Order: sequence, then C-alpha cells, then structure tokens
Amino acid sequence: MSTAGLLHNFDVIVLGGGAAGLLCAIEAGKRGRRVVLLERAEKIGKKILISGGGRCNFTNLHTQPKHFLSENPHFAKSALARYTPADFIALVEKHGISYHEKTLGQLFCDRSAIEITTMLESECRAANAKIVVNENVREVRRDTAFTVRTDATEYRAPALVVATGGISIPKMGATAFGYDLARQFGLNIVKTRPALVPLVFHPADRKRYSDLAGVSAEVIASAGNSAFREKMLFTHRGLSGPAVLQASSYWNEGQALQIDLAPGRDATQKIREAGTRTTAVAGKALHEFLPQRLAERWLKYNPPKAWTNIALDAFERELHAWTIRPAGTEGYEKAEVTAGGVDTAELSSKTMEARKVPGLFFIGEVVDVTGHLGGFNFQWAWASAAAAGRAL
Repeated sequence: MSTAGLLHNFDVIVLGGGAAGLLCAIEAGKRGRRVVLLERAEKIGKKILISGGGRCNFTNLHTQPKHFLSENPHFAKSALARYTPADFIALVEKHGISYHEKTLGQLFCDRSAIEITTMLESECRAANAKIVVNENVREVRRDTAFTVRTDATEYRAPALVVATGGISIPKMGATAFGYDLARQFGLNIVKTRPALVPLVFHPADRKRYSDLAGVSAEVIASAGNSAFREKMLFTHRGLSGPAVLQASSYWNEGQALQIDLAPGRDATQKIREAGTRTTAVAGKALHEFLPQRLAERWLKYNPPKAWTNIALDAFERELHAWTIRPAGTEGYEKAEVTAGGVDTAELSSKTMEARKVPGLFFIGEVVDVTGHLGGFNFQWAWASAAAAGRAL
C-alpha cells in the first residue's frame, strides 16, 4: 500500500506497548515531546495483565543491583538509583490503586493488573503521548531522522526507543524484532536464553519423581555461585517453583543443580535420638520438614547405607546436597523473561542511548539486564524507561 500522504512527524517514536514503552512515553511526553507509541498487538500491556497471576507484581521494595544478571553487573545501577520502587509506588498511590506486600518485598495489586495498564494509559493521555495499537512495523530506516514504516503509515522522528521485550512467552506475541533492529544498526547482542524457567528432568529422574507433580517443599536451590531459599515444586516433567525458577537464570546446559532439602536443619537428629533406628523412624523424621510423599520417595531411592552414625552423616550430607543434572529447560514458552539481549556495552547507562547511533534507545527486557523473580523485572522496565524518557 502506498504511504503517500500518511507520513506523521513526531519527536519520539516508541516501539512496544509494554511496561517499559508505556512509562518511557509518559516521561518523554511530560517533557513536552510529541510522542507516538506503536504496539503490534490489539491492546497494550499484555504481559502486565498476566503477571502475578493477574494481579501484577509491579515492583519489589528491596530492589538492589545484586538482584539483576548482566554481562556488566554495574550497568543497571545508575537507572535503578534514579527511579526507585518508591517512585512507582507514588504513581500507583496517585491513582488510588490498593496494593499489598505478598512476601520478600513483592508488591501486588489488591484487585487486578488491569488497574496498572489503565493507570499507564491514563498517564499517556495526560502527557499527550499517542498510543497506536495493531500497528505492525515493516521497516525502520535512518537518515537525518528515523522513519518507521507500518502496513499503512510512516512515522518519522529524530528519536527511536525500542521497548519490544524479549522472546519469552511467544504465544503472547513476543518476537526477536528488537534484537534484529539492534543488529541492523550494528549493535552486539549477548546470546539470549530462557530465564526464570522450569527445569526438565532426564528420563531416569523423571521416572523416579514425575508422579510427585504438585508436591512442594522449601529448599535452597543452587546453580553456579547463586543460591535461593524458597519453595520448589515438582512438575510432571521436572522442577519448578520460585527457588528453581530463580536458580534457572544462573543454570547453564550440562551443569548440575544442587538442592538442599533440609535448609538450616539437623535432619537426622531425631533418627540418632531414637531408641531403634529404622526406615519408619527415618520417614517420620523427614516428614517433619518434607511432604510425606517426598519423604517416602527420598528414602526409597536414597536410604541410609546403614544406621551407624557415620552412615547417618552421609545421609545428612545427601539431604543437603541433592545433585541433579537437568536435561534442559521448558524453553521460551514457559520462561518468564529472556536473559541476554542488547549488549550493555553498546548503551549509555545514564540514558540507554546507543553509543554508535545517536537518537536510538533500548529499554526494558530487550537489554541484557535480567531481574530475579518477584517484581524486579518490572522495576528494571520502569527504571530504564525513566532514564530514556527523561533524556529525550
């Protein structure tokens, strides 16, 4: 279709109507910039709407740079320091959205995630930032400014902000468009992989444990040099739950995952104190901190070699260091976020602008900054968006 007569000029074009794109449009609009936000889907904030079981875990009170993975662990510090959880909470409270702390600093809406998208849409209107949905980008060109061609329209602006997200949850419309655009402009991409994702058992372990699907226990799951004490959940295919999702971001194919099934406990004390040391006594001792089915299964496949103190020492060590080698992950389909992305070495940590390409910005999940579970990825979206929006 000819685009003659359908050229629209703006100061800023934002690609992507998720958390980062919306807040960036708001911040740039508040500075008097003429902003247009282009969203490929039929509505904005689709991932916001499904997050936190539909209640949106919109930030974490305890946000610190240590809660983020990146090839450059220092990159996120500047943006996070300049737009904090308190800043977003102030916005939430301004709109009368009630919220609660669920656990470990995680903040959720009391009612629905829709309140967050409604809030962001309202703030865009107040800042005169134009939102266009169902807009499929066909081409991006740059001469003296950026030209974005969609199916029926061309948009032109001196600044282009890429907030297209990662490739996790493709059924929600996630694509590699942001990475392709970065490559088009000569930017390096840190290899992407699924993060905050369930892990899959090898066949032998699946045969042993898959019928425990739905059973959960508090554990410490460790991968690489990182350890997380939270719930672990058995699935039909492997392991999930917060502890395993957290560890998955640090796990690499072929590596072992280590799980402490009795964190902070002397698991064999009751067995040692018993007058008669038997499997039944051991089962009762394990059931004090493990679900009964898991306790029974553990004893079936990992029983003490004997009832001597030396054998119980070995049994104790195994409980604190269950070592499994996952066959892989559940992939981008089940991953909450994408690790890797646009190399932070290519961007200014102050503004998120590409060093090689003036006027080109990358924010949110498309960048090689990945948060822990629990609202941290939203906080990175808000913080990186504010950094770019205030620099435009």
